[in-house]
Amino acid sequence: MAITWEEYFMGIAVLSSKRSKDPRTKTGACIVNADKLIVGVGYNGAPRGWNDAVFPWSAGENGCGHTTEGNVLNQKYPYVIHAELNAILNSHTRDLRGCTIYATLFPCNECAKAIAQSGIKRIIYLSDQYAEIDSTKAAKKICDALGIRYEKFKGEIAVK
Repeated sequence: MAITWEEYFMGIAVLSSKRSKDPRTKTGACIVNADKLIVGVGYNGAPRGWNDAVFPWSAGENGCGHTTEGNVLNQKYPYVIHAELNAILNSHTRDLRGCTIYATLFPCNECAKAIAQSGIKRIIYLSDQYAEIDSTKAAKKICDALGIRYEKFKGEIAVK
């Protein structure tokens, strides 16, 4: 039995997440246009050209960009590029109006702004594990205000 389009595209997002060198949170994203063509993929990682071996992958105390102790410059948050933004920046077209983004993790507020600015109109996400974090609440507020639909992925994932 063939997998659905949504299973296929989320599978690509999951597979992309496996490229991440982040030891704590590996995320991936896949952008698809109305013709069901993949126009961009990304994963969370260091900026292009940065030596991943010396990149600071520590997360601080509570994750998701909110440090509670230590020097933020020695943590990943000021440097890492999120999967959704990478997918937008890596897209082979600049016209993402009306596209759908498949993300392994619900986007943060910064990625939600980039999604909105690029014209993406739908988010399908696999996990919402940071639903109670302010950056996720802000992301949903941005989406609601701008008519960007979001929904939890309902299919099966064959990629492990």
